[in-house]
Amino acid sequence: MKYSVLFFLAAFFFLASCSPGYDYEKQYELTGGYWAQDDTLDFAFSIEDTLAIYNLYLEVEHSASYGYQNLYTKIYTQFPSGERIEELLSLELADKAGVWLGACNSKSCILKIPIQEGAFFNQAGEFAVTVEQYMRVNPVEGILSIGFLLEDTGQKRGS
Repeated sequence: MKYSVLFFLAAFFFLASCSPGYDYEKQYELTGGYWAQDDTLDFAFSIEDTLAIYNLYLEVEHSASYGYQNLYTKIYTQFPSGERIEELLSLELADKAGVWLGACNSKSCILKIPIQEGAFFNQAGEFAVTVEQYMRVNPVEGILSIGFLLEDTGQKRGS
C-alpha cells in the first residue's frame, strides 16, 4: 500500500511538471460582461533571456450570445528603452459560418488566440502590453474576461 501511494504521488508530480506552463499569465474579469474603450487592460512582465523564443496569446472569454464574429483590439507594447508601438488586431471568435471557436458551453466560450508565435525580445527588462477594445460600439457587450499569456517555447535563437 505504501508503495502504491508513493507511485501515484510520483506519477502526479511527473504529469504536473509536463503540463503547459506560462512565464507570465494574467486575467482580467470584466464587470457585467461589458468592455468600454477606456477600460484598458495592462500586463507588465520582465524578460531576462534575449535568446529565448516565446509565444504570446490572448485568451478571450465571451458569452454565447456575443453579437459579433470578431473583437477588434488595439495592442500597445512598451519596451524597456521607452519605445512604444501600436497594433490594430482583429480577434476572430467565430468561423465564417458563425460557429464559435474555442471551448464552449451553453453560456460562454473560451478561446486562446496566438497573437505572436516564435517571438523574441531584443532587450532585457520590463515590458508592458496594454490591450483596449476598438469596436464601433462602446461598451461592447458579452466579453467576460481577457487574459495575456507568455509562453517560453524552450527554444533559443541561433540554435
